[in-house]
Amino acid sequence: MINKQLLKPESIVVIGGSNNIHKPGGAVVRNLINGGYSGVLRIVNPKEDEVQGIKVFHDAKELPPTDLAVIVIPAKLCPATVKLLASEKSVKAFIIISAGFGEETPQGAALEQEIINTCEQYGAALIGPNCIGLLNSWHHSVFTKPIPNLNPQGVDFISGSGATAVFILESAVIKGLQFNSVWSIGNGKQIGIEDVLQYMDENFDPERDSKVKLLYIESISNPDKLLFHAASLIRKGCRIAAIKAGSSESGSRAASSHTGAIASSDSAVEALFRKAGIVRCFSREELTTVGCIFTLPPIKGNNIAIVTHAGGPGVMLTDALSKGGLNVPPLDPVIGEELKQQLFPGASVSNPIDILATGTPEHLGKAIEYCENRFDNIDAIMVIFGTPGLVQLYETYDVLHQKILECKKPVFPILPSLHTAGPEVEEFLKKGHVNFSDEVTLATALTQVMRTPPPAPPEIELFGVDVPRIRDIISGIKESGYISPNLVHDLLDCAKIPMVPEFVSDNIDEVVSFAERTGYPVVAKVVGPVHKSDVGGVTLNIKSDKHLRMEFERMMKIEGATSVMVQKMLKGTELFIGAKYESRFGHIVLCGLGGIFVEVLKDVRSGLAPLSYAEAYSMIKSLRAYKIIKGTRGQAGINQGKFAEVIVRLSTLLRFATEIKEMDINPLLADTEGVTAVDARIYIEK
Repeated sequence: MINKQLLKPESIVVIGGSNNIHKPGGAVVRNLINGGYSGVLRIVNPKEDEVQGIKVFHDAKELPPTDLAVIVIPAKLCPATVKLLASEKSVKAFIIISAGFGEETPQGAALEQEIINTCEQYGAALIGPNCIGLLNSWHHSVFTKPIPNLNPQGVDFISGSGATAVFILESAVIKGLQFNSVWSIGNGKQIGIEDVLQYMDENFDPERDSKVKLLYIESISNPDKLLFHAASLIRKGCRIAAIKAGSSESGSRAASSHTGAIASSDSAVEALFRKAGIVRCFSREELTTVGCIFTLPPIKGNNIAIVTHAGGPGVMLTDALSKGGLNVPPLDPVIGEELKQQLFPGASVSNPIDILATGTPEHLGKAIEYCENRFDNIDAIMVIFGTPGLVQLYETYDVLHQKILECKKPVFPILPSLHTAGPEVEEFLKKGHVNFSDEVTLATALTQVMRTPPPAPPEIELFGVDVPRIRDIISGIKESGYISPNLVHDLLDCAKIPMVPEFVSDNIDEVVSFAERTGYPVVAKVVGPVHKSDVGGVTLNIKSDKHLRMEFERMMKIEGATSVMVQKMLKGTELFIGAKYESRFGHIVLCGLGGIFVEVLKDVRSGLAPLSYAEAYSMIKSLRAYKIIKGTRGQAGINQGKFAEVIVRLSTLLRFATEIKEMDINPLLADTEGVTAVDARIYIEK
């Protein structure tokens, strides 16, 4: 319910405004005045006659009609005040700074609900309670500092925490990041983060509106709304990064499958962000660094040139970029030698380009020019330039300023001397630039940006999955629990997921007969116990009838055993695909290396079903073990296309089988030719 009175009020009243700028009521008034609010500003305070040069109303009943009320009084007084203002003073927007509501006690929650009911009754917008306020170019209705530089093309920042918003602003201001608006939603019962995104999406003007959105989220109340509007904004040309706090668990949940042990709300968040195209961040510094990256032209490739006058930072940046999958490639030796002749003796042009500590502003400019115009294999330029305090850097940073304006390739300024060269850095930032003072933080943030796929297409593709047959199979299951191997086989067959030939029976002669037809070696697995390996229920590389009969008799004595499964013995890299149904999110699909190490290593990536091929590839490539999947040290990699295909087909199956609450295929055996499911379990709730 965001309205004009909230965003561009012609009149504002501060209920509880005061002369004490060290308290919220006084600080809000100060910020409104200093921010140049051009409308009518009114104050209500029963104990003051004048507040910061403004005549005061002693009672809200004395007010004329007003657009927006900023309320800074005790929580218990707020419901009646909101009722009065909405019903008698035509107030259509409220920002309630006060705390002591649903975030504290049930009694506070009741007060909060009264306020929400009043706002709904009178069609009023509500920010808060328990927030720092709202800041835009029209009005600075916040009680905190810092007030960042405002720019229509600056960042829109939406936070679920007031204090965290302040700390993020502190981090951003130091980097030179400018803002268009700052939203602190507080408890967010009427206007939450999803609602702000919805408003920005539905009212987006590509000519005038900011194209960078930063989010600090503590609770996702409506994942579908967040997904829809974030993805829509990104498709319209925006870039979004977010922190989701509170995603970890104090311990692993007791679960009956591998997936249940490792799937969590954190997996759901990762999956949601991946599908929306949101860059996920994990700290204030990372969020504001990504915000700064968003202000630069997008990188069109993975090749980075580093220009520095200090060897160590160049080495650390090279390591960090390489670790993140970005390249610091060698430069053309012929052109490099040409550049070297224009630098001081001893300079290096191998990438990093080291112009030496004695390098001049002209040397810096020349190195940047070569990276922009001569080295064709370079997509972006990172410039590290600080000082030990021997010289001032105004001239150097002016050259850097000019080159940033001239270059079509993005130039990342890394200016580490925030104390020693503080005035020079400040002057550089005033020209509209950002600064990445730490090279490793920049590399980490850039890695996250480059790894984040574009929003997934909203359309569902069936990929030949037999949906009617899936529904027939699910409908025929009458009880909750793990379904039988033959039904697992049937469901995977509906999705055209390749499976190893197998046979299940409690008759030893039938099992041996299948093994003879299939050909040895085979694998035998107990049917019944969930964790077969834990109870000694898996035997590999069985090469004879005698060995198979012996293992059959042993396995049938295991507690809970109902039969034995025999499969053709295959070889390949063990992979894992699992799924877990998360309330409000839907099915979270996970992938990684398989076998017994999936829970130990926890190297899995998640996506939100149904998945596109682009999402599946993104999941695979972001695994820490991707080098194994790709092939390393003479070992052949696997068929990544077939792995992605199985992930996509499984996610499509799940989209039409919400009764499946947990499942995993572990292992899938993969080689250069294909991927085959070896063992799978599916848990259904009816």
